[in-house]
Amino acid sequence: MERVEIEKMVFGGQGMGHLSDGRVVFVWNALPGEEVDVEITKKKHGYREGIARVIHVVSPDRVDPKEPGSYLSTSPWQMMTFEAEQRYKVETAKEAFKKLGDLDLPELSIVGDAEGMYGYRNKMEFSFYTKTKDDPIELCFYARGSHQKVPVQGSALAEPVINSVAARVVEWLNAEGVNRLDLKTLIIRSNGKGEAIAALFVKQPITVSAYPALTDGLKGFQVYASNPKSPASVPTELLYAEGPDHLTATINGVELKFGLLSFFQVNQPLFGASLEAIEAFLGEGTPVVDMYSGVGSIGLPLAKHRAVTLVESNAEANVYARDNVAANSLDDVEVVEAPAEQVVNHIASDKLLVLDPPRAGVHQNVIDRILEVLPTKIAYLSCNISTQARDVSLLQDAYHVVDANLYNFFPRTPHTESLILLERR
Repeated sequence: MERVEIEKMVFGGQGMGHLSDGRVVFVWNALPGEEVDVEITKKKHGYREGIARVIHVVSPDRVDPKEPGSYLSTSPWQMMTFEAEQRYKVETAKEAFKKLGDLDLPELSIVGDAEGMYGYRNKMEFSFYTKTKDDPIELCFYARGSHQKVPVQGSALAEPVINSVAARVVEWLNAEGVNRLDLKTLIIRSNGKGEAIAALFVKQPITVSAYPALTDGLKGFQVYASNPKSPASVPTELLYAEGPDHLTATINGVELKFGLLSFFQVNQPLFGASLEAIEAFLGEGTPVVDMYSGVGSIGLPLAKHRAVTLVESNAEANVYARDNVAANSLDDVEVVEAPAEQVVNHIASDKLLVLDPPRAGVHQNVIDRILEVLPTKIAYLSCNISTQARDVSLLQDAYHVVDANLYNFFPRTPHTESLILLERR
């Protein structure tokens, strides 16, 4: 290990310093102004990555993490005050927008809730661990920067019902004597109402005498076979199902159905706040095209005041989107099942545009169509500032930024959501 002075926080969540040989090192569990002993975990060309194991000079922003044994796996910013978290998110976002998109956003601010630092996530994915083959199965996450498993009881980030359901599933697995090597992951989703659905992903079918009983908390339970050679929890065959495979949540007065694997914002209260900002910006009356629309969580609340076109490529999300249109008696909504880049003709000069793309950002075909027809207003919500900065930079000759805000959808982590509101020049 080598002692390093931490100079600044960088986009991505690490503290940055320099090793004695002059190389830059990016360090987890480190804050600006601290002197720390760093264990190097990755050696890259021109820089290193590591974890601070000993803190010699302690920042006034440091606090004791809520989950000292596991927080680096899922929420590595548990070790700082909420005020520092908010400040560092704004600082690193401004730097990223400038560096990656040449965007100056001096008025950038952040919306967050110190009361909601924990217990906010409505979806968690757990792996499984046993110390030896004869020990009971436990939940686990993976240690940052390695394949080492870290046993956990649950997650402080998760809604309480998720942790209680996870504990029940583990108790059931151990009572049934299931072999941990046959298991892959456990995904649990909740809806802010104390209700959850869960799916166990297995590498091969398991034999049990009974399955977990459904309760007011656990509304549905499924078991899926999943390719053991792939790390992703992708279902290949449904082996067991009881109860519903979906939940409903109310977002800004609209009832939304979503499934276990559907995209749905993990922090419902703050998502509602960002949606209010989008509604205020777009006003009423003018039709809206919602690209990358998922189950309609942005577009359908907007449909109370206008015609809306939802464009989404995921088949499951579109099933729920159509159900949501019907359940909310929305008459003027079109659901288009296709990749956004293949149906850009829906973007028009007489329609407003909502963008909420995956981490890869907006496809170039969509950017080209926007610049061709020039909608008057664009609301761009993103979970990846890097690609959002790139996309907005491509639009800035034709559009100016009316407002930009961060939303702390992911407290206690370095991640944030960014909303940029654009108006045609």
